[in-house]
Amino acid sequence: MDWTNNGNRPAQPAPAGGGTHKRKKLAALTGMKLASVALLFSATALIVALVYFLAVGKTSGEAKFVDKDKLQAVFLNGGQVYFGKIEDLNSKYLRMSNIYYLRVNQTVQPNQETATQQSAANDISLVKLGCELHGPQDEMLINREQVVFWENLKGDGQVAKAVDEYVKANPNGQQCNTENTQGGGATNSTPSTTNATPAPAPAPATNNAAPATGTGTPRR
Repeated sequence: MDWTNNGNRPAQPAPAGGGTHKRKKLAALTGMKLASVALLFSATALIVALVYFLAVGKTSGEAKFVDKDKLQAVFLNGGQVYFGKIEDLNSKYLRMSNIYYLRVNQTVQPNQETATQQSAANDISLVKLGCELHGPQDEMLINREQVVFWENLKGDGQVAKAVDEYVKANPNGQQCNTENTQGGGATNSTPSTTNATPAPAPAPATNNAAPATGTGTPRR
């Protein structure tokens, strides 16, 4: 046998199409990675949208019931009630402006003989927020956990009429150095001129008169 030409034999050619197969496989892997990233992004966006809907969707549905042309009354857990305009309403807080509240004028020595239901009603007045001792701005943020319920007020109600009278009597806005007590309208609250405490939410009127009792001794 002749072994002299073994080193000169040509190399075996590579199988046809080997490079194309590798490129197709690489392209398939790249497409799968892109699809996985897109799917992950879509799932994340869906989760965020779901959380946002659960957190805000319910409150947004409630906020649409606020009548922007009317005043609102907000009743709190402690019995306080504030009147004004609800500007913002969400799951965390309620924001109000143009705020009024009820005030009960205390009498040091009330006359029980002359006290009547009408005079007791006259001891409650509507006060414009802003002239208190701590000097608050005419805006309030209330924790939603403290809100029992709120409601829109009718334009012909006593509170709305009192607010209209206050606005007419104070065309230049609130003046904290004076107290306006015209009629049954709202007043400017000044700590140096009145002895008053905030009133709880109004309750239906009741007859507080006690039955008369005899003080004499029976005849024998």
